[in-house]
Amino acid sequence: MIKNDLYLKALRGETVERPPVWMMRQAGRYLPEFMALRDKYDFFTRCQTPELAAEITVQPIRRFPLDAAILFSDILVVPQAMGIDFKMVESVGPWLETPIRTMEQVQQIEVPNVEDTLSYVFDAIELTLLKLDNEIPLIGFAGSPWTILCYCVEGKGSKAFDIAKSFCFRNPEAAHLLLQKITDTTIAYLKRKVEKGVSAVQVFDSWGGMLSPEDYQEFSWKYINQIVEALSPLTHVVVFGKGCWFALEEMTLSKVSALGVDWTIRPEFARVLTNHTMTLQGNFDPARLNSTPETIKKMVNEMIERFGKDRYIANLGHGILPNIPLENAEAFIRAVVDWKPN
Repeated sequence: MIKNDLYLKALRGETVERPPVWMMRQAGRYLPEFMALRDKYDFFTRCQTPELAAEITVQPIRRFPLDAAILFSDILVVPQAMGIDFKMVESVGPWLETPIRTMEQVQQIEVPNVEDTLSYVFDAIELTLLKLDNEIPLIGFAGSPWTILCYCVEGKGSKAFDIAKSFCFRNPEAAHLLLQKITDTTIAYLKRKVEKGVSAVQVFDSWGGMLSPEDYQEFSWKYINQIVEALSPLTHVVVFGKGCWFALEEMTLSKVSALGVDWTIRPEFARVLTNHTMTLQGNFDPARLNSTPETIKKMVNEMIERFGKDRYIANLGHGILPNIPLENAEAFIRAVVDWKPN
């Protein structure tokens, strides 16, 4: 039994004394111990070495009273497993030498046996669970098929992903085939994570907000919902779509356990769009962690009051930024842990 199951209670919609708290990208670049490993090992070496991934996962847990851990990995391990050779380039980010831009390329992509191609992730889960020793739940994650497609077609990060969008609109048959292959791989990947012992999974749709509401239904949500349908009988599924407030009503009709929201929507409106029935996660602006600890505490208290303590998971509205002072990250977490109703 997990000793601190506050996160799981929130996912189940149970009454809690306070909201649980964790931070997207909490195992990462704002921590000096993370930077020490970053200086010794390149990015995908850290992802692909189970001992390193497990160590990085628990680094923030040693520092802060977090209610959940999230496995250190990357969304691009899925396309790598499919034979799409992503690299991480200094000062550039994700880089694909030959982007996927034709039907012929898409047809050559295989849906792999994840047990073979992603075994290092499953080994990292086993090692992490040993380190956590049932103290708190472990979250597994994957990128949404649309977000993975964006990187595969663009070949790198982008502000607007115009090339990826153009590919979908000009070659919808190829786009849907690629999206389905990514979806099938992701379902197998997340199912295996559940078998290995994660307590919940989160789907990150980082670039869903690039699409119109109509195109979001066609090129993103349709595939995310396949993942939700496949995983929801097995575990809690959380979906976070950055910039996707317009899809919250539709998402609420699915079998998700919780929906993440970013900082561009008011808590009250998010509650209205989700019919006051959904566990919500978010939505503190990551840049606001540059405020003073006193301001952060005040804003966190206001955020909790506005969302309400039940059916709520305190988190950022996106990943923590690398330049955030440790005391400010701690102020955010402790403000939630110490929260008391007025």
